[in-house]
Amino acid sequence: MNTFATTIGQPNATSIAFFFVFILGTLAITWFAAKKSRSASQFYAAGRSVTGWQNGMALAGDYMSAASFLGIAGLVSLKGYDGLIYSIGFLVGWPIIMFLIAEPLRNLGKYTFADVVAYRLSQKPIRIAASIGSLLTVCFYLIAQMVGSGMLIKMMFGLPYETAIIAVGAVMISYVLFGGMLATTWVQIIKAMLLLAGATVMVGMALSRFGFDVTALFDAAAKTYGDKVLNPGGLVANPLDALSLGLALMFGTAGLPHILMRFYTVPDAKTARKSVFYATGLIGYFYVLTFIIGFAAMVLVGRDMIGSVDKGGNMAALLLAEVTGGTVFLGFIAAVAFATILAVVAGLTLAGATTLSHDLYVNVLRSGRSSEEDEVKVAKRATIGLGIVAILLGLAFKGQNVAFMVGLAFAIAASANFPALLLSIFWKGTSTSGAVASIVTGTVTSVVLIVLSPTVWVGVFGNPEPIFPWKNPALISMPLAFAAGWLGSVLVPDAKARSLYAAQQLRNYLGVGAE
Repeated sequence: MNTFATTIGQPNATSIAFFFVFILGTLAITWFAAKKSRSASQFYAAGRSVTGWQNGMALAGDYMSAASFLGIAGLVSLKGYDGLIYSIGFLVGWPIIMFLIAEPLRNLGKYTFADVVAYRLSQKPIRIAASIGSLLTVCFYLIAQMVGSGMLIKMMFGLPYETAIIAVGAVMISYVLFGGMLATTWVQIIKAMLLLAGATVMVGMALSRFGFDVTALFDAAAKTYGDKVLNPGGLVANPLDALSLGLALMFGTAGLPHILMRFYTVPDAKTARKSVFYATGLIGYFYVLTFIIGFAAMVLVGRDMIGSVDKGGNMAALLLAEVTGGTVFLGFIAAVAFATILAVVAGLTLAGATTLSHDLYVNVLRSGRSSEEDEVKVAKRATIGLGIVAILLGLAFKGQNVAFMVGLAFAIAASANFPALLLSIFWKGTSTSGAVASIVTGTVTSVVLIVLSPTVWVGVFGNPEPIFPWKNPALISMPLAFAAGWLGSVLVPDAKARSLYAAQQLRNYLGVGAE
């Protein structure tokens, strides 16, 4: 086990240089994209001109967040094999998207997943309910990303936390405000390439210490920390809790607003399906890398060192970069981690702004009667508002362990968004009352149960015992959302929605009338 004097926590010239190169490069892209982001279609969906490969890269860039890169590597380094549950959970949601969601989203919707749910149902109640679920998901996800970015810049650049948060917010607002989806797409593509390249090089340098034999790495981990690091049970010992977490990660992916809206950027359903295929391969490869990075950090850096720098293990990947490639490589990986956060925050902000402008302003307040010019103006104002909210949330949650925020975002997405989306697409009997009941039940139960769980009730509020025993509520909240959707549809049927189902299926499967 190595012991060394890490430079994490001190200003890193390489990090700062890479940081400015990335910022200047992506702002140049934003300037270029701003010329093309005039109409609502261009602002929200990049004019539906993104290719399958580009969208696959952007989806991967949008999804491979700092929680994935820093969090999973850290979990594996401290808990061993059980960190894999996050890797697998995050990955296996993608086949569900490819086979169940991608084509209906592209054929039935326009800019948000609420377009699909409201396709044959009453617009206003559906969009109000769907917007609440979407905005909660976006906000909880934003908190985790903003706090992570603040801590990262504080540790790598020596800047005060508050300055770091404001800088992140300002850059992210500029991406979305001026460049819309086109700029956000290219920021995510560049970030994905940098992250995959950096992680690949790091794994190569780490495995060179073990003769490029992964088995030798695992043997070294077992020799140092015992066979328990290669066995399940280190992180989630309760099988029901593990199942609940797996459900949230798997089905939550298919309900994340910032992921779902990417399917409107491609020209047709076939390209949407292709983009998921590419994204799944890239994300799968990335999660294999994070698993190896976690074990390599465990052996080459040591758990004591990882825990002393950050008790949650979030600096494990950066410490491994320093051990294997020195301060220059550490600087590059830190800048890449920051780029990762910026790209995800930009995607989240655009999703939130689209919900506020397209779903609430145009379809609820204006009943669908609004010019594209007005819609884009509202979207840009919403972007500034969400950016300010993100900065304030980042400042408010300073120093908090926000790991539960990502879990809550996935739990809400799996419970509030996914059931209503699936029921509206595939069940003829779905009514407006049923869809609203599903969204509200999923949202309320997931939030309440996670507040009562060990993560918040004990970890944040400091109570001795949790009221709800599991860390993730999806095993309860998701079935309840489906049940509420069925019961609401049976008790309050919707004849008009039933009569429109055949037309919906025609457009769903053949794309007839899709924009």
